[in-house]
Amino acid sequence: MSKYLERSAALRATVTPHYNCAQSVFMPFAPDAGVCEEDARRIAGAFGGGMKRSSVCGAITGGLMALGLFGMDDEATLREYYSCLSQAHSSFDCAALLAQNEAAGGEKKPFCDGMVFECVRLVERLLREGGRIE
Repeated sequence: MSKYLERSAALRATVTPHYNCAQSVFMPFAPDAGVCEEDARRIAGAFGGGMKRSSVCGAITGGLMALGLFGMDDEATLREYYSCLSQAHSSFDCAALLAQNEAAGGEKKPFCDGMVFECVRLVERLLREGGRIE
């Protein structure tokens, strides 16, 4: 398990304080870009739960923030990011994703954890391929 995935899993396992999905994707990458985890926590705070209004999934937005932090917000990278996610999911919206999960009999926390870990793995792969991390 990579250090990014390991840190993300630790954040998701922490009960108090609660780290939302955006924070749990963004924070593990921040120190390698020169941003302390506390600043990263605050930056991503309002993006959990679909920007706190069931809009775009916080794990997805946390991944976008991490890519941007490393200067990988170019069209090709973002196309790859969205393409990978759209192959696995029919929506990027928190409310729709959670409704589909519930209809399939899934529980919220394991589903959200899975989205977080999926986005961390994807961001890590893109950053490695882009030569931004080793």
